Amino acid sequence: MQGLDVVIEDARWADLDLESLAQTAALATLSHLGIDAAGCEMTVLACDDARITVLNGDFRDKPKATNVLSWPAEERGAAQPGGDPLPALPGPDGMIELGDIAISYDTCAAEAAAADKPVQAHVTHLIVHGVLHLLGFDHICDPDAALMEGLEVEILGKLGHDDPYRIIPAD
Repeated sequence: MQGLDVVIEDARWADLDLESLAQTAALATLSHLGIDAAGCEMTVLACDDARITVLNGDFRDKPKATNVLSWPAEERGAAQPGGDPLPALPGPDGMIELGDIAISYDTCAAEAAAADKPVQAHVTHLIVHGVLHLLGFDHICDPDAALMEGLEVEILGKLGHDDPYRIIPAD
């Protein structure tokens, strides 16, 4: 995906090769939905909890750390709960501007450790999640969440990752 710009503010992301993870996750998501990735543009900000706390406070009025945030370039949300979002259409330059994603190293690493899974797998899931948000998918209500989570499971499965929503009972 040529239109992927990864901005690394926290050096710990370099050890994970976030650019490659983001590229793989974005390509898989767009391909799954039949969107030509060559015509898409998006930015991923790789930051820490301090930075994402400020962003979450400024844009969502929730001044606390979170794992991933998304800012779609345009509103593409479905008209009805559980429905497909509006299509991502090219602008005058022929490119589809998807938007921006911010992802926090601290929260991602802590969540991965708590789930006992590789941080790369969790980050891949969160990038897929973020790209789906950029495309108008959401999880505010149950029908929307079912659609979005189902897509995440399908996309991650194609990438060889486990269902992130499956709860494994304790022995």
